[in-house]
Amino acid sequence: MAEPREIEALWEDFHRVVNMTSAELSAWLKVRDADEETEPLPEEAGTRTGQHVLAILQKRRTDLTDDDVRIMHKVVDTVGDLVDIENEPEPVRTPEDTRRRHRLMTLGHDPLKP
Repeated sequence: MAEPREIEALWEDFHRVVNMTSAELSAWLKVRDADEETEPLPEEAGTRTGQHVLAILQKRRTDLTDDDVRIMHKVVDTVGDLVDIENEPEPVRTPEDTRRRHRLMTLGHDPLKP
C-alpha cells in the first residue's frame, strides 16, 4: 500500500475526476448494458472497472485495498488524458463526442455535469 499522504492525494484526485454519485454511476452502468432483449443482473451491470469505481465510491478511505488504489490511479490517469477538467462542460456535438462521454461516464466522470 502507498504512503498515507499519497493515498490522501489520490483520494482527492479520484473524487475530483469522478463527479458522478454512486447512485448516478450505478444507474448509468445498468442503462449502458441494457438492450432490447437482455439485461444483466444489477450487480453485474457495466464494465469491471466501472463496477470497481462504484465499489470505491461506497468505501471509506481507510478501507481501500491495493487493487482499489490501482483502479483509482487508472481512472485519474484515463480521465486526465481525455478531459481538460478546467474547461468543462463541453457540449456534445458529434457521435464521437457522445462515445467519449459514455466512455468517461463508465469511469464515473460525466463531462456535462457541472
